[in-house]
Amino acid sequence: MAKGMILAAGQGTRVRPLTNDLPKAMVPILGKPVMEYLIEHLAKYGVREIMVNVAFHNDKIEQYFGDGHRWGVEIGYSYEGVRAHGDIVPRPRGSAGGIRKIQDFSGFFDETTIVLCGDALIDLDIGAALHEHRIKGAIASVVTLNVPRQDVKNYGIVVAGKDGKVESFQEKPEPADARSTLASTGIYIFEPAALERIPAGVEYDIGSQLFPALVAEGLPFYAQSRFFNWIDIGRVSDYWSVLQRVLRGDVAQLTMPGREIKPGIWVGINTRIAWDEVDIQGPVYIGSSVCIEPGVSIVGPAWIGHGSTLRAGSTIKRSILFEYTRTAANMCFEDMIVSPEYCVNRLGKTLYQGDETAELRWGDARG
Repeated sequence: MAKGMILAAGQGTRVRPLTNDLPKAMVPILGKPVMEYLIEHLAKYGVREIMVNVAFHNDKIEQYFGDGHRWGVEIGYSYEGVRAHGDIVPRPRGSAGGIRKIQDFSGFFDETTIVLCGDALIDLDIGAALHEHRIKGAIASVVTLNVPRQDVKNYGIVVAGKDGKVESFQEKPEPADARSTLASTGIYIFEPAALERIPAGVEYDIGSQLFPALVAEGLPFYAQSRFFNWIDIGRVSDYWSVLQRVLRGDVAQLTMPGREIKPGIWVGINTRIAWDEVDIQGPVYIGSSVCIEPGVSIVGPAWIGHGSTLRAGSTIKRSILFEYTRTAANMCFEDMIVSPEYCVNRLGKTLYQGDETAELRWGDARG
């Protein structure tokens, strides 16, 4: 079939504070890390050998996924870091540099390889993408989506001929300057010969360095224009929006956990909820071991993580509470992402627990 590569070494600075102590690939969607959906998707299409490059908080990824046997795949890891002042510190090598590091170590990529970014949800027909890649005799392929012209400034844009052969790239052009509306999705297919063009031992990027080199050599490098769900989590606002879509049921391949006890209300086990004294308007998921006191109001889409406590009179509107979050009585959280340590609104403004100037009060339900 093919081998797989998941890029998961980035620091995720644009989605802080979600990535303060968590790799971006481990940010949860419906209680599962984003990367878990990618591994399940690769396995669905028969991709059984998967390498993952890691750096920041690498232990979180490696401990969760292990050798991959739970998903019927084999997973290996390539750590990217250096020794500085006696300590090992993360230092990513770039999207292409990390692949070359693996190739120099073992020659792992000895057949067609599909590369995915670890921070996006997709439902791409991988089988069809690989078939088109092979039929065209491509050395490399980039999967693209047609986006509205007014949105091209948010993406790397691929310019291709009528046959799909890539001619050039534009990095986040203004709409008037864009020569195409094909946005790169960060999904790539490579033959081993393409990876030989990556210089060894240096930081090197796929989009800004490897691809222009392939074009300059006139190699068979093609853009595939496909229609599929591609949900990128580039910023905090993206994450909030994605969860709202998922909870509304707009993403077909994702299903709600728990038991639907009322229309639009899913509940885990071992909960304590004063049902006759609360107002819950779905879609809402309430995790296991959650305590909801009288007078609480929840307006969906909302997610209440396991072990959380909502104190009397508190209000949750279109918000996400991570596990073990405790809201103080009579507090209102609207359009927010809340953890025991911080809360951040949909635009990225962050408050930290213990900040005496903050109007909101919340904390850790375990304490």
